[in-house]
Amino acid sequence: MLSLTRKQETFSPAADPDGPVPPAGPADNPDVTAADGPVQIGETRRGHSRRMARRARLHGYALLAVALVAIVIALAASNTARVRVSWLIGSSHVSLIWLILATAIVSWLLGLVTNAALHRRTRAPRPASRP
Repeated sequence: MLSLTRKQETFSPAADPDGPVPPAGPADNPDVTAADGPVQIGETRRGHSRRMARRARLHGYALLAVALVAIVIALAASNTARVRVSWLIGSSHVSLIWLILATAIVSWLLGLVTNAALHRRTRAPRPASRP
């Protein structure tokens, strides 16, 4: 693993007849900063802003997911009554929450299939293979 910190060189007066040479400071080396933090090589301000914005979005998605789970739990707790469901052939009695969850899962799966079909039909053309 590459370390972004630098080792500070030590100088001994016996090794240098002219006396000790002070280590290079921030004015002598642009890669070394003052005591305000380590050097971040390779990340621009725009890149940092994008990374922070993406992190904020991901935190927002996580909070939204937790809120949705809480809503589903509250929905399950309040809809425990049994209802009659009429099918094309016959009918059955089922708990309302199971009916709601089954409908949500089937709808989600249909959305995934629809998204995959639309993505496949609208993707950019592939380059022709050369023999």
